[in-house]
Amino acid sequence: MRGRGAFLDTRPLHSSRPFRDLWIGTSAAQLGGQIANVAVLAQVWELTGSPVGTGAIGLATGVPMVLFGLVGGSLADAVDRRTIVRATSAGQLLAAAGLCAQALTDNRSVLLLLVLVALETAFGALGAPARRTFPVRLLPADQVASGLALTNVSFQAAMLAGPALAGVIIARWDFSAAYAAQALAAAVAMLAVIRLPAMRPDGGASVRGRRAERGGWRIIRHRPTLWGSMATDLSATLLSMPIALFPLVNEDRFDGNPQTLGLFLSAVAVGGITAGLLSGTVTRLRRAGQVQLTAAAVWGLSLAGFGLAGPLWAALGSLAVAGAADTVSVITRSALVQLETPDAYRGRVSSVEHVIGVAGPDLGNFRGGLLASVTSASFSLVVGGLSAVLAVGVVAATNSSLRAYRTPSPAAPATEADTQPDTEPDTELPGLKDVDRTGSPG
Repeated sequence: MRGRGAFLDTRPLHSSRPFRDLWIGTSAAQLGGQIANVAVLAQVWELTGSPVGTGAIGLATGVPMVLFGLVGGSLADAVDRRTIVRATSAGQLLAAAGLCAQALTDNRSVLLLLVLVALETAFGALGAPARRTFPVRLLPADQVASGLALTNVSFQAAMLAGPALAGVIIARWDFSAAYAAQALAAAVAMLAVIRLPAMRPDGGASVRGRRAERGGWRIIRHRPTLWGSMATDLSATLLSMPIALFPLVNEDRFDGNPQTLGLFLSAVAVGGITAGLLSGTVTRLRRAGQVQLTAAAVWGLSLAGFGLAGPLWAALGSLAVAGAADTVSVITRSALVQLETPDAYRGRVSSVEHVIGVAGPDLGNFRGGLLASVTSASFSLVVGGLSAVLAVGVVAATNSSLRAYRTPSPAAPATEADTQPDTEPDTELPGLKDVDRTGSPG
């Protein structure tokens, strides 16, 4: 799979030892996180026997993810990003150890369990913006998208294997063993970031105060490629998310068979892994804006197709295509955002991207479930999918910069020179004076 074929581009693993360490640690953390997610869900259900209890897990993760993600963005533009990720990785390890300890002592307090989950999420969210800036600092510009594709493939593999592995661990041993597996994975992830080189942001020492907090939003507003890319992602996820509708679709069309419900989730992951393994061609396409817009439109059309599909094979095929389109969109958007953002702002811009990536799917699932409750699952899926396509079309029609965007050539550096700190009070952002206002780097 190495080289310049259509398969997964593995050059980043060979060209950069720090990136390889980061990828190994991130992959371990993702697998451990999936195992822990199942354990938390099962333990909360055992303690409460209530959907309200399991729903509270979303509250325990969503709130700290948004709040600490935004704080982490400003922090990532002020101090050494490696230091932040080291500290937050250690915090996640301690929280995982706490989850293991509460299970070993036969904890019966769901509040304690949720507090530990919230604590672990807060540490992860605090370090996420800094962690997102690593690939663009560790890799040449033409390998950034390939590095993100490798990370996405490991995430999709963790989504596929993690829940099944968690079920085996919990059935054979207990919850404490699942949390111990997560703690072991967190230790591997922490060792990986310890070996990374220092990555202090350019101009970071001057980034502080309320103006610094606004810096990420300001640079997004001033660069059409950035706001267009994020608007595309938000349009797709907010208007067309299917997961909340899976149980209803399964009940209406497939007699509520739990195996079929599992196949829905697996189909999305299989599509994502397949797209990741074949991402070599996509990551080398320089028209990243057009690729993201096309992938987002395919996502919406596929989910509309899922809403209309009768046979199981058609439903699973639609979900697999949607999963593949989502992977292409995520890889392309992540690379574009990192490459288009001056280094002094990458932490704050990454935190905005992180919040959109979290809030969009959650609100999209809520929107889909609410509409289905007064209509039907099929109607909600079809209307949501077609609405997403329409919204993406509006972004494409109104944002010529995103349509025309080209990633830097292989000879271009990943880090732009226009990375002065955000200290000016007017709307002219430092770092934008020598950049075409259309947002295209060249």
